[in-house]
Amino acid sequence: MYAPETYASRNIKLCTKDCLCLFVCPTGATDTENGQVDASKCLSGCRLCVDACPSHALSLMYRSYPTPQEKTDAVVGQLKGIAKSKTELEAAAKALAESAESSEQRALAKAIAMSARISAEDLYRESRYMIPQGDEAKALLAGMLAEEQGEDFLRETVEKLLETL
Repeated sequence: MYAPETYASRNIKLCTKDCLCLFVCPTGATDTENGQVDASKCLSGCRLCVDACPSHALSLMYRSYPTPQEKTDAVVGQLKGIAKSKTELEAAAKALAESAESSEQRALAKAIAMSARISAEDLYRESRYMIPQGDEAKALLAGMLAEEQGEDFLRETVEKLLETL
């Protein structure tokens, strides 16, 4: 099992300078003068400062990430299928938002549409579909140009994108 090395990192915007991290850090890695945590002193996985911080300004960061596993064509196909269903869900939720009778229904439908869009984007990225230099991205742009699009479609922009790939 992969057990990544970690170190603490402080989000200075969240830090309220309560400084509990100074008292619990066994190595003195936390420094409130400059707001930084000395990663070279930080004990991997210790999290004493993270758990003690009342403002949640400290979190653990990975020193390195594992190499992602290659996906088989079957897995990529399944990911694309799920992404397509999320795209369809987004369109249905947008239609519901337009016809909603109350502001609560409209807000819920918009939230569902946004959630479906984010999920679809993640799934497409995971399925290697949206790598800008990839053949899939070129095919997508060419397909967009070939299909009938609405009047707000930015044809010139898509053409320029396609030329740069």
